[in-house]
Amino acid sequence: MTGRLLPGLRHVDHAAYTVPDLDEAVRFFVEVLGAEELYRSQRGPDPSFMPVHFDVPSDAALELAMLRLPPNLNVELFEWQSADQRTQHPRHSDRGGHHLCFVVDDVDAAIAHLGTIPNVRVLGGRKEVGPDSPLVAGNRWTYFVTPWGLLMELVDRSRVQNPPNLVGPADWNRPPRRSTPIS
Repeated sequence: MTGRLLPGLRHVDHAAYTVPDLDEAVRFFVEVLGAEELYRSQRGPDPSFMPVHFDVPSDAALELAMLRLPPNLNVELFEWQSADQRTQHPRHSDRGGHHLCFVVDDVDAAIAHLGTIPNVRVLGGRKEVGPDSPLVAGNRWTYFVTPWGLLMELVDRSRVQNPPNLVGPADWNRPPRRSTPIS
């Protein structure tokens, strides 16, 4: 797919997740993750609009909240209503499986804090990448599940000797390097 770069592409604006209870999810993001709620909106049902623009059934209706997670991420949370709505979350191994990851200073302290939050499940405790993966050896991490079932990850790269060139704070004000100019 060489030369197929989307014209005018700048940066990621937000990630979006569907949640079963918008108020509960917003509260978790605000109280546990430090988000700021920016606005809410509602749409539907609208049989001429919803299937065409959202690829959902004609009876679908949504309420959304846009959140700002300082310093670098916007998250949009949707609560949908539809007669044939599926309520199971995809597993990590399913198509459409996903998770949201946060960098923390000390993964052990973060895990201990999560243990104080009702209905949060930490999956298997802290893990550490060994020397068989030299680029990320020392990386300490865990997955956890929010009270409504969203899979999240915490990562602590403070012990990684030569981490890969992942996007991070040093890049936030730097324009992207492109091998192909954007027209």
